[in-house]
Amino acid sequence: MNGALLLKPFKTHQRKLQYFLQIDSYTSQLTKEKAQTHSLTSLQCGTLLQLFTNSKSYHKGKQLHAHMISSGLLVENTYLNTKLSSFYAICGNMSEARIIFNDIILKNSFSLNCMIRGYACNGFSLDSLALYREMLFFGQKADNFTYPFVLKACGDLLDVEIGRKIHSEIVIRGLESDIYVGNSLLSMYSKCRDMEAARKMFDRMPIRDLTSWNTMISGYTKNGNPEGALLIFSLMSRSGERADCATLVTVLPACANMRAWKLGRQMHGYIIRNNYGLHISVINSLIYVYCNCNFMVYARWLFEKYERDTVSWNSMILGYAKSGDAFESLRHFNQMLSEGIEPDQVTFIAVLGACDQITALQFGMSVHAFLTRKGFSVHTIVGTALGNLYAKCGRLGCSCQVFEEMPEKNLISWSAMIAAYGLHGKGREAIAVFNQMKAMNIRPDEVTFTSVLSACSHAGLVNEGCDIFYKIAKEYDMERKVEHYSCMVDLLGRAGRLDEAYKLIKTMEVKPTHDIWASLLFACRVHHNVKLAEIAALNAFDLNPKAVVPYISLSNIYAVEKRWDDVERVRAIVRSKGLKKQPGCSYVELEKVVHCFSVGDKSHPQSESIYSKLEDLHWQLKEAGYTPDTSSVLYDVNEEVKEKMLWDHSERLAIAFALINTAPRTVITITKNLRICCDCHTVTKLISKHLGREIIMRDAHRFHHFKNGICSCGDYW
Repeated sequence: MNGALLLKPFKTHQRKLQYFLQIDSYTSQLTKEKAQTHSLTSLQCGTLLQLFTNSKSYHKGKQLHAHMISSGLLVENTYLNTKLSSFYAICGNMSEARIIFNDIILKNSFSLNCMIRGYACNGFSLDSLALYREMLFFGQKADNFTYPFVLKACGDLLDVEIGRKIHSEIVIRGLESDIYVGNSLLSMYSKCRDMEAARKMFDRMPIRDLTSWNTMISGYTKNGNPEGALLIFSLMSRSGERADCATLVTVLPACANMRAWKLGRQMHGYIIRNNYGLHISVINSLIYVYCNCNFMVYARWLFEKYERDTVSWNSMILGYAKSGDAFESLRHFNQMLSEGIEPDQVTFIAVLGACDQITALQFGMSVHAFLTRKGFSVHTIVGTALGNLYAKCGRLGCSCQVFEEMPEKNLISWSAMIAAYGLHGKGREAIAVFNQMKAMNIRPDEVTFTSVLSACSHAGLVNEGCDIFYKIAKEYDMERKVEHYSCMVDLLGRAGRLDEAYKLIKTMEVKPTHDIWASLLFACRVHHNVKLAEIAALNAFDLNPKAVVPYISLSNIYAVEKRWDDVERVRAIVRSKGLKKQPGCSYVELEKVVHCFSVGDKSHPQSESIYSKLEDLHWQLKEAGYTPDTSSVLYDVNEEVKEKMLWDHSERLAIAFALINTAPRTVITITKNLRICCDCHTVTKLISKHLGREIIMRDAHRFHHFKNGICSCGDYW
């Protein structure tokens, strides 16, 4: 093979392939024989370097570099040194590229652009901007090859101020209308979360390509503005621009976040018509839409029909957990493992979330062991989810241990620990963690304040809660959110300070929500304030006519006052609207199997034994002096029927089942989807005392730890 053959131009793909193979053979030969016998000219070396640069053939380029050094070709050869620095920059070896670049005496715009590009594309954004400034200082003019990478560096640094200055320079240079520069400006503003500037730039662009549209859609989606993303997509459709896979992958999450399932269905049809179903990323995005919109049947159909990867499994596991079907979520996780699919952090976060929904402690502990073997448990985000699992399964000590053992803690970790203490009624401990976090110079955010205010509410720490609430604005200069007001209304309401709670609602800086009025309504029920309850109920009805809970609360308040005509009037409204109360159910785990019980449930295989156990407990407690509190049975029936209805409650069935199937002294953990009633609370305290059992119960609002006839809530819930 000779030099002439190497330099022959190629005209077809076949000749190009032959050409590359000849070069590959030649460079391999160079490593085996003396450089003196195979001397290449500067032009030939430049041609080889360009080819190695285009194909990113790093090792071949290194071999050629060695040959050029031994041949003396690099001495004062600006052409080869420029090519060589470009090669290393594009291959990502910036230290080597810089050494060669520094030796180039006459640096031209090509060598500078290659270095700026190399720094920007390999995570050295500051170096990229520094070299850009150096380039201008020495009189070199930036061009449309320079600015896209300088803007990328600004975007990666999230430095919008420098980005704006460079935008001004681009305008002065007359390059704003260049499509590549324009798209880079869109990307920079999107990364810096300045979608207003991005939109202005987008509207001024004389020419837009598919990248322009995709960048805008992606920017709006990633910056939490799905409405903006869908608007741009609508404009794109009307302009005649055809969507590609990148468009679909960015617009579908916007549909999911907006719960725009009808548009998602239309996109589904478009995907089928245009054969985009072959792209797994598109199908995964579509599955995400259906999961987020709670259309799990459609999500399941896609999942089973098309190719799937870890992302597909994660979407299904998370989708079922979000839709309230934790059992199906965990079943998919088991199936994922059985098929040999490797889970990732997202998988474990979704699975741990499903476990805490149904208090699947034993299953969660197995996941913890799996995490430890795989090395995931040291990750902050997974560790936080794990601590959250233990807290919601009643094992606050384990949650604290996981928190203490985390090598790195972020704001979310601290907030989760505060929330865990609050959930268990340990308000002072929650405040202590809050203060510890501040002492470590971690600034609390909106979620942190919600967690600590909720903890104060559960523990009845009114003064402490009020102090923290007012510091949000005064000390931290933060706007108080609806969630903060909701916690305060709950705090004041539980403490019986109903007039203060009502006054706070009337003077709120933001519009009161349905949840705030519902919270006041519940407090009125506890403290028997019918007049204020009616005001709260009417406001709750207006804000969310489809919510059944306020109607039930008002009906119950009337029932306590024996106003049966008003009770029937409210219940008639509920029936006419087709509203249905959520049925009460309780969960208990036995040997990694979660058993579910509903009110009066007789479907369980051990149903006969369970009711027999309940009958036995009933008589034991009566002999010990138990008197039923039938005030929570809000029906106009005789006392005997009311007492019978109490003993059909789901938590009592779950307790009886656990007593039958576990050894003495075993801790029993129950999860209930509704708030525990007064009589069940009393019965559980008595069972813990007379049978020597610790019973941990999580209801819809908090944890109750029953031991020796005492509850951790201090009868304050």
